Amino acid sequence: MAITVLIVDDSKLARIVAGKALAALQPDWDRIEAGNAQEALGILSERKIDLAMIDFNMPEKNGLELAAEIRSSHPMMPIAVITANIQDEVIAQAREVNATFVSKPLTEEGLRGFISGAALRLRSGAV
Repeated sequence: MAITVLIVDDSKLARIVAGKALAALQPDWDRIEAGNAQEALGILSERKIDLAMIDFNMPEKNGLELAAEIRSSHPMMPIAVITANIQDEVIAQAREVNATFVSKPLTEEGLRGFISGAALRLRSGAV
């Protein structure tokens, strides 16, 4: 089963870093990139996405708002909100939308727990 990951970040460099970390952990997974929330929602409406990695700080709509919107139409999708904004309030808001908080700078090690859990859920069909 091919797994497709949507990486959403307004920074091209951050998308490259996220893609490399993901590829190191799951080299067979497909990656699709979006530069903002609207682009991400367009992709989600056009194709099957298995999990999403979303930057918190983006123009127009932040990552938590996007995660909440995705959650309403994809209630079981594994979602990571990725940010350098490590405040209790942001972490709590990520939990409220059932998303995993991952801190920046993004590393393989930092992403490993989310990807391992997502892979397990996807394999077990719990998504």
